[in-house]
Amino acid sequence: MKRILSLVILLGLLLTALPQPLVAAGKKPFTLTSPDGRTVVTIQGETPLSYTVVRDGRTLVAPSPIGLTLTDGTVVNRATKATRVRIIKEETDAPFYRQPHISTTASELTLTLNGGFMLTFRAYDDGVAYRFRYTRKAPLKIRGEQATFAFEGDPKVWLSHSTNERNPFAMAFQNLYDESALSEAGSVPAFLPATIDVGGTKVTLLESDLEAYPGMFLTPAKAALQALFPPYPKEYRQSATRQQLHVAEAEDFICRVDGARDFPWRVLAITDDDTRMPLNNLVYALASPNRIGDTSWIRPGKVAWDWWNAWNLKGVPFKAGINLPTYKYYIDFAAKNGIEYIVLDEGWYDPRSGDMLNVIPELNLEELIAYGRQKGVDIVLWTVFNVLDDQLEEACQKYSAMGVKGFKVDFLDRNDQTGVEMAYRICEKAAQYHLFLDYHGFYSPTGLNRTYPNLLNYEGVFGMEEVKWKPEEKDMPHYDVTFPFMRLMCGNVDYTPGAMRNATRADWRPIYYSPMSMGTRCHQAAMYVVLDSPFTMFCDTPTSYEAEPAYTQFVASIPTVWDETVIPCGRMGEYIVTARRKGSTWYIAGLTDWRARDISIPLTFLPDGDYGYALLADGINADKNAEDYSLNVHEDTSRHLNNTQTFTQHLASGGGFVLKLFK
Repeated sequence: MKRILSLVILLGLLLTALPQPLVAAGKKPFTLTSPDGRTVVTIQGETPLSYTVVRDGRTLVAPSPIGLTLTDGTVVNRATKATRVRIIKEETDAPFYRQPHISTTASELTLTLNGGFMLTFRAYDDGVAYRFRYTRKAPLKIRGEQATFAFEGDPKVWLSHSTNERNPFAMAFQNLYDESALSEAGSVPAFLPATIDVGGTKVTLLESDLEAYPGMFLTPAKAALQALFPPYPKEYRQSATRQQLHVAEAEDFICRVDGARDFPWRVLAITDDDTRMPLNNLVYALASPNRIGDTSWIRPGKVAWDWWNAWNLKGVPFKAGINLPTYKYYIDFAAKNGIEYIVLDEGWYDPRSGDMLNVIPELNLEELIAYGRQKGVDIVLWTVFNVLDDQLEEACQKYSAMGVKGFKVDFLDRNDQTGVEMAYRICEKAAQYHLFLDYHGFYSPTGLNRTYPNLLNYEGVFGMEEVKWKPEEKDMPHYDVTFPFMRLMCGNVDYTPGAMRNATRADWRPIYYSPMSMGTRCHQAAMYVVLDSPFTMFCDTPTSYEAEPAYTQFVASIPTVWDETVIPCGRMGEYIVTARRKGSTWYIAGLTDWRARDISIPLTFLPDGDYGYALLADGINADKNAEDYSLNVHEDTSRHLNNTQTFTQHLASGGGFVLKLFK
């Protein structure tokens, strides 16, 4: 029976791969079926151009109009002919991603549209994507794009709204998720990703290969989410504090097009189980391939960070701050614990000057780099996007020659076409000088790290910095078990964990110079496994870590790049457990919201054999003292784990754990 079933499946795939007859536009819809046969996309080619997505006979996306409007009045919304359906199989190397290699298979249909455009749809087993292509040489301007995502009924949605109601396109892409029925969703535009629960199946809206085009926002419109896009900048202004570039006036169009080119993919990731959400690879798979070639010079790793802890060392014989003794202390700490980098955040050059080529007098950067080199610790420099862009060649040349390994680039705070172009420009030039990048104040990832693998990490998340000043109603533990399901679909995330002052729900309060995290010490530790983060911060002070050497060394030993990733169990907004393999060693980590819970994890994903283990877990008193933890190591054969067992662990309120398994 199994052999017959396999033959039937094989025959179905072969028939799908055969050339399909051309269908005349305007007579009947075009259809496209995913390789597994479960998802069917129906495209209506007549005006208005629209699509529908059905999975297992149930409508996920109701008829949704799409199209483009040009400044000359042309409306691109009608298909004239279609190509044959073809099967696209791709094998992709994925350096510094959640796994080193990904494989994808999709059915693809391309339509010829009016106005010199084409439209390609792809149906994957785990999602649907479409993109427009302009085929002519003549330049043009796009006044607007219609991208509609319509749903039946009144589904629950997760939306992260702009924090700038007056000018929603100008902000840092950092906010919690509002969870509501679509009919009750707020009207302030939301940035991606957005998730819609369609009767147990979740559709997550994303974009990929965003290049020389504005990013997509969403706003509720009856039973749909409607896209809107930041207009093309006309004039800029600069802030005095950091010389950050802001859009002062905008054009009445969204994009300039110089000639034939592709536009971004609109991605609808489809997941029937929450545990599949953080493993969806469509954003990475649909991005343009590697443009820099060799990546062997890029070294991911962990970094001792100064800004979150406000350089707040204690018990040292010097005045801590942005000076040489402080950063040498950070280097000594990093070297002792196998941490590869330190970052010099805002203040190593005068941010008011807008000149990153001149270092403040308190720092001898050459001496600091040489000191770090002796200790095996490298330097990363913070800067502002447009400040680096204005001095791009000179800055890359100077600091690369000096021995700096990368830049943490901050405060883009927009994703209009010129902002997106700046992000690409910096990636390209930095790669030429063998410099890697960490993008902050930046829009949610769109696969740029596939195109430029020297871009190791992105912010685009409501990260740890928010607990320095945000009021009590910001529920970080709940967010911590929500965003990994959604945001990790986009790509790597620089959440900046590692707080050593930890508080229960009753005791937490915002303190700027000595900030504390919401939740337990082990909640912080688990982040180093749960999050895709090849360049990840130790956010607290070296002196705080030095007071807990066993804990610090355990967390510092967690890898940042992995060979395999599994999500054994989890439910968005409640808890998540992530298992990752590096060589033959596994790390399993879990997070919970403010609800204490016992989690049972079947270890069936492990290879055969017995594993010794080390367990970092919430202490017995962590419900009252969030800093309480236990660290136990079991190497003898009488205490082992294997793939026939189920591991059960208690998590305190706001808690977490890390389990290390080794042969």
